[in-house]
Amino acid sequence: MIIVMWILVIIQVWVLFNGSLLPVMKHHKDGNRHANIDQPLVSILVPMRNEERHAADCIDSLKQLDYDALQIVIIDDGSTDETATILEEAIDQDPRFSVIKGTGLPEGWVGKVHACHQLSKHAQGDYYLFVDADVRLEPETVQESISLMKAETGLLSGFPNYPLKGILGHLIVPLQHVIIHLHLPVMFANFTKWPMASAAHGAFMFFRKEAYLDAGGHEAVKQSLVEDVHITRAIKKAGWNSLLVNPTRLVTCHMYESNQEVWNGFSKNIYPGIGRNPILALLLVLFYAGTFVSPVFFALHGLFTGLFVSFIPLLLTISIKISIDVMSRQKWWLGLFMPVSMLLLSALIFYSMYLGLAQKGFTWKGRTYS
Repeated sequence: MIIVMWILVIIQVWVLFNGSLLPVMKHHKDGNRHANIDQPLVSILVPMRNEERHAADCIDSLKQLDYDALQIVIIDDGSTDETATILEEAIDQDPRFSVIKGTGLPEGWVGKVHACHQLSKHAQGDYYLFVDADVRLEPETVQESISLMKAETGLLSGFPNYPLKGILGHLIVPLQHVIIHLHLPVMFANFTKWPMASAAHGAFMFFRKEAYLDAGGHEAVKQSLVEDVHITRAIKKAGWNSLLVNPTRLVTCHMYESNQEVWNGFSKNIYPGIGRNPILALLLVLFYAGTFVSPVFFALHGLFTGLFVSFIPLLLTISIKISIDVMSRQKWWLGLFMPVSMLLLSALIFYSMYLGLAQKGFTWKGRTYS
């Protein structure tokens, strides 16, 4: 128990340090700060496939952006629902918007990656902002992104705020922030070009045009199910820096609407995200069980023996989760369920690994990838 307790103390210090190195995207009271100066053109690029649930709200959010020099291109990537009709009604002849039809998916490409590749061919801006249909942006998001981009920064990204729905939504979705604070050395991610220290969120990726082209664009990661991480590594290999920020004040992602979507989405990403390495998957499960689940048993032992020092590891586990949730603007009380969340994450790791090793494939948006 003593060893686990000290490990948790170190982790608590580590996540606070890591979180402090993520620049925070902030609201500004002065409105469009670039209204009276030359604005670089920003191409906002949105892939959509069967997004009738999000299309109208996405368009409304983009219309509210407090930035003038915008080109907004949306691709309808083979939707079979009412996405196209909703887009036409929501855009309502706004000249900043254009909608293109996606072509068939070529062999060897992942669907979203191919959609983003097609979008890039229509982009005319000095910056490319790729956002998903379920993302909502605050009005000052574009100018705040530009203000954080230094001359050597090729890509800015970050993990958004997530409105949570369902049991798995509350217990699993916020763990994306936990994984970043716990596993990513932010110092190396943001201040070096070391490719392995890379993270990004595919729902919000703000590229400098030159860096995107130097890295080979989405074509360079055409087979990737975790294209956000792999394109970030390509950016660094091309000689540019990437910047991971905390965008939770300005960027919201309505990522999953049901328990089934949470399960399918995470099982699609986890095993490919760790390089399809079964040994690493097992080590992660052992680490989570030994560090974040075992404190429950220590606390139960203390409850029956009166040795209340046995509660300290559980309190530290909860404290770690609460501190991350506060930094990422999630519900603080979710930290009380950290051991349960880590058990569920472990189950997802095993299931995702099973899909990969058994060659069942990973299914998303009606497509299955090996």
